[in-house]
Amino acid sequence: MDFALTADQRLMQDSIAGVLSRVAPLERVRAFANSGEAVASDVWAALTDFGVPGMLLGQAHGGLGLTLLDAALAAEVLGEHATPSPFLGSAVLAPLALTLAGSPTQQEAWGPKLAAGEVIAGVAMHEAIAGARDGTGVTVQNWRLSGQGLFAIDAVGADILVVADSSCRLHLVEARSPGIEIVPLATIDSTRRFAEARFDGADAEPLEAAGDSEVLERLRDAAFVILAADMLGASQAMLDKAVAYAKERRQFGRPIGSFQAVKHMCAEMAAELEPARALVWYAAYAFDAVPAEAALMAAHAKAHLADISRFVARTATEAHGGIGFTDLLGLHFWFKRVGVDRQLLGGPEQVRARAAAIQGLAPLRESIGA
Repeated sequence: MDFALTADQRLMQDSIAGVLSRVAPLERVRAFANSGEAVASDVWAALTDFGVPGMLLGQAHGGLGLTLLDAALAAEVLGEHATPSPFLGSAVLAPLALTLAGSPTQQEAWGPKLAAGEVIAGVAMHEAIAGARDGTGVTVQNWRLSGQGLFAIDAVGADILVVADSSCRLHLVEARSPGIEIVPLATIDSTRRFAEARFDGADAEPLEAAGDSEVLERLRDAAFVILAADMLGASQAMLDKAVAYAKERRQFGRPIGSFQAVKHMCAEMAAELEPARALVWYAAYAFDAVPAEAALMAAHAKAHLADISRFVARTATEAHGGIGFTDLLGLHFWFKRVGVDRQLLGGPEQVRARAAAIQGLAPLRESIGA
């Protein structure tokens, strides 16, 4: 039995990497980080031409009909390039929400537009998954939304929003409707845009099959996997940069990579990272093929990669010496990106508590994000 990626999957990763090397080199990432752009339209257009926005949408709606494993492989490459583009919200969570809970009318109205990259979808569900801070969260009354959602994913520049309210129901709203304000939210990660979505009696269209927490739980699992894949790709990039620097930087007349201490640093990063790859891939595979294991594996993947990526980020920076902290190499873009991935939708401690509850090792609180 072959547990490796297929030739098509490897070709897909290589092809996306080729596209990103052309349209999103470090100079483009730095320009986006230092600008007020809501969306890097050139990067988004290139990914759209490749079909990335429609990966998880069915062919009947103009998508590719692929699996979450394929989306995770794409996320791995996007993380490796610190890609300044929507993805988790617009290409993963919104299409899944539409597929799992949308009515035929909603699917026909928005599916083809999402697949074609004509509209960008933001997602506001952090409070419903990870728990609300004081004064945050979204409520609904008479199909009108009120409240605020922090860390709304891909919401800056979005055309539509998928919003989870405090009772775990999902709603579809047009982002420019009256009663909605999208306020850019500053985070340490400047390669992606997050927002605070404020609602003041905004009209909402419920996703008809999303009346309980089951759909939101599936979205949570998918998000955990994609965030883990992003951290995996970013960690691989930082390891590669550390190894390349160790080979070219000379001290005392020889490359620093020849010193045992530096060798050990690079070897430790590789040793920690390689088994994590199998964990992420299996968690993504389980989402579609082994539903009974999907929630547990997704939680394990996100929590473990949160710790591994932090170790790799710190060690890769140390391997570069003082220059690792400067903007010259741009290592900080990956360092900060994994920092946000680590906490988004729940930090590793919270996610591990969820995994323990799934296994019956701890009480399961009412919150979906417990």
